[in-house]
Amino acid sequence: MTPPDPHTDEKVAAYRAEMRAVGRTQRLAGFGLVLLGAVLVWGGTRAGGLAEVVQMAGYGALAAGWALMLTAIFLRTRYHRRRMAELEGSLS
Repeated sequence: MTPPDPHTDEKVAAYRAEMRAVGRTQRLAGFGLVLLGAVLVWGGTRAGGLAEVVQMAGYGALAAGWALMLTAIFLRTRYHRRRMAELEGSLS
C-alpha cells in the first residue's frame, strides 16, 4: 500500500493554515510594538520636554517588537522542520 500523497490541494491548504497559526501571537504583538515604536519615535520630536524619554521608549518598543517577530520566525522554522521530519519518517 502506498502512503497518502502529501501534495494534494486540501493537505497543502491545511498545512498553510497550520503554519499561519504558529507564532501568531508573537507576530501580532511584535507588529503592534513596531508600529507603536515608530509612532513614539516620530512623536518624540513634538513631545517638548519629554522628547528624549518618548524617543527612548519608542526605540525600546521597536527593539522589543523586532525581537518578538524574530521569535515568531524561529518558532515557525522549528515547527516546520519538525513536521517535515515527521513526514519523512512516515514515508520510509
